Amino acid sequence: MAIKPEAKVKRTVTTNLKNMGAYYFYPVTGGYGGSGIPDIIACYEGFFIAIECKSGKNKPTPLQEKNLRDIDNSGGFAMVVNETNMHSVVDEIIGFCAGNKVGRVDYDNIYRQMQ
Repeated sequence: MAIKPEAKVKRTVTTNLKNMGAYYFYPVTGGYGGSGIPDIIACYEGFFIAIECKSGKNKPTPLQEKNLRDIDNSGGFAMVVNETNMHSVVDEIIGFCAGNKVGRVDYDNIYRQMQ
C-alpha cells in the first residue's frame, strides 16, 4: 500500500525532528480538543514549534492559519510544511532558535549530532 502524500511529509518532518533531538508529538483533538490545532507540536532548545503539514496544493484552513498566527504572535515558531519545503525544516527551526538566543549557535555540531 502506497503512503499518502501528507503522511510522507509528516514522516519526513518527524524524522528530522528526531534526528535533531527535538521533543515532538501529534496532538489528539478528538472530542475535547480544539479545532485547527497544528499537526505536530515540538520543542527544541526550549523553543515552542508548531508544524502544519500539507500535501500538493492544499493550504491551511482559516482556523489553522489563525492558530499558526497566534503561536507566532506569542513568540513560538509556526510553519506550514509540504513536499517543496519538507527538507528545509531543520534549517528553518535552527534559524529561528539562533535568532532568538544570545550567543553563537554551533551549526556544525548540531548537524554532526544528526548523522
